[in-house]
Amino acid sequence: MVTLETPRLILRRWREEDVAPMAAVNADPEVMRWIRDGSVRDEQQTRGGIQAWESEWESQGFGLFAVEIRSTGELAGFTGLAVPHYLPEVLPAVEVGWRLGPSHWGQGLATEAAAAAVRFGFEERGLERIVSIAQVGNDASERIMTKLGMRPVRETVSPSGGRRVRVYALSSDEYANTPAPR
Repeated sequence: MVTLETPRLILRRWREEDVAPMAAVNADPEVMRWIRDGSVRDEQQTRGGIQAWESEWESQGFGLFAVEIRSTGELAGFTGLAVPHYLPEVLPAVEVGWRLGPSHWGQGLATEAAAAAVRFGFEERGLERIVSIAQVGNDASERIMTKLGMRPVRETVSPSGGRRVRVYALSSDEYANTPAPR
């Protein structure tokens, strides 16, 4: 089982005790306002999502990590790699994504976690390109993408939510020549 460690975080596979805290993140309208159509998710939907993420680990060799705060053991949310099936026009692709609860915003944790996931994708899984997708207006996520060394490559409408999104990308060559995020 893959586990990644950063100075403040542990990125690991999912456990049963992660369902309730992740459901709390998914139930927060402020968190979910930039996810697809903005709908919140309940505990049952969260459990199904975690099961799907774990299945992706088995089939793809990568997936979404539970993000744990090293100092407290608290679940902050997730980060990791997934195939963005919800936006078919960018396929084939692997997306880096993240979702943290509001108490963990503004501390650089999403950037720290996403940078570890990108490093894992390029260095451990040999990916040639990683994308990231954010709804237009989600400036915080776009700042993270820029810190990761990504550049905008297209703007389109997501069929899964009907909202405008920006797609950012980073190639393995660009990654090799980009300083690590701070």
